[in-house]
Amino acid sequence: MDLKDQLKHLFPDHEVSPEEEIEKEAHELYVQKEPMICKFEKRKGKATTIIEGYEGTDEDFKILAKEIKTKLSVGGTFKDDSIIIQGDYRDKIMTILKEKGFKVKRVGG
Repeated sequence: MDLKDQLKHLFPDHEVSPEEEIEKEAHELYVQKEPMICKFEKRKGKATTIIEGYEGTDEDFKILAKEIKTKLSVGGTFKDDSIIIQGDYRDKIMTILKEKGFKVKRVGG
């Protein structure tokens, strides 16, 4: 007996209402002409990937940071007009940014 059957047994008069689909607004990012810089650094012995050079609003840059972190399933932060990602993910990040229409320049190593 699964959970659905148990709930039907406990609440026989309950009718299932259709779930309302929540529509997310597709947010358009500002695509700039100048390339964004994707560089590799070591901080306190740990590898980090830093993305900087975005000319749009901070809110757009934060949204972009969140998308990158969720796609790669990594940790990171948005600080001082740059995205700091834990680990060396330059190639994957550059691919993601190019798919979105950004020009990306690889710096360091």
